[in-house]
Amino acid sequence: MHVGHIISGAGHIGLIGWILFGGAFAPAPEPFEVTEVAMISGAEFDALLRGQEPPETATQVALPTPPDSDEAPAPAPARPEPRPTPPAPDVTEAPPPDPAPSVPEPAPADPAEVQDEVTEIAPPLQEQAVLAPDLSDRPVPREAPRVAPEPVAPPPPDAQVDDVVREEATPQESPDTPSEEQEATAPEEATTEIVTEAEEKPAAAPLRSVRPRPRPDRPAPQEQTRTAAAPAPTPDRAETSSAVENALAEALGNAQATGTSTAPSGPPMTAGERDALRVGVQRCWNVGSLSSDALGTTVVVRVDMNEDATPATGSIRLVSHSGGTEASARQAFETARRAIIRCGANGFDLPREKYGQWREIEMTFDPSNMRIK
Repeated sequence: MHVGHIISGAGHIGLIGWILFGGAFAPAPEPFEVTEVAMISGAEFDALLRGQEPPETATQVALPTPPDSDEAPAPAPARPEPRPTPPAPDVTEAPPPDPAPSVPEPAPADPAEVQDEVTEIAPPLQEQAVLAPDLSDRPVPREAPRVAPEPVAPPPPDAQVDDVVREEATPQESPDTPSEEQEATAPEEATTEIVTEAEEKPAAAPLRSVRPRPRPDRPAPQEQTRTAAAPAPTPDRAETSSAVENALAEALGNAQATGTSTAPSGPPMTAGERDALRVGVQRCWNVGSLSSDALGTTVVVRVDMNEDATPATGSIRLVSHSGGTEASARQAFETARRAIIRCGANGFDLPREKYGQWREIEMTFDPSNMRIK
């Protein structure tokens, strides 16, 4: 279908129809208003204007005359008498002032003594910039001697450490069934991850303020004095001092020989006791936090033990290391040190009668195999 032709034809038909029949629908025209006018000449128009002019106003008006009055004018007020001027007082000349006393000129001050030497001025104190610590809002987990999948709260002080939680029970007097006394037990405190020293939240404020450096004192002039020559020792004194020195050297040599020849006392430790100590330390040894370089580093650590089988924290030291750099050895040593401190907080399972054997322990921390001497 030709849509355009249809639309065009309809438009033309509508336009032609509006032209033909559009007047039939127009409203009727309104009637015209007609006003009657008359024509006059110029003379008649002037006559009309003259009749409408206002009358002339009188410009000269006669002033009214005042009425005659027989009354006498009021007398003028009397002038006041002038006041007498007082006599002027006698002016006496003031005596001339006394001449000012002569002031002697001050004597010139003595010139101040100028020192040729200039005192040294201490350099100003340098300001030390204190960097604000980068503190994290992330909470740091509490340090615990054991690592477990779920954190465990610390047990009560009077509870015994056990894997099963039991409440304390007291025996009740019952004629039917006698009850036994039961101690309260609770699991050991545990955390989900090992808290390293790097994760510990540092203090925001310094623990102590830096004391300012004192001002250096001016060096006093040194006086040159002659020292008398020391007298030469006599032969008797020389022989006595050499004998004393020989006796001291002999005593020190004997003491060193006795100290080096001391050996551990008591029966030797068995293989089972060594394995128990190794397992006890390895339980707290977390190698998951070590870097790839530190995992290939073997460190030898020596520690002194107390009589209650707890390690002396200040005696833990690094003996040697192999298979890594100094940084990786330091990281592996810190991990081993934390393992010894955590697992030995309550004391290791060591025989008391063999304290002479495990008084000083040397441990080899190797990620593949840990050995104990």
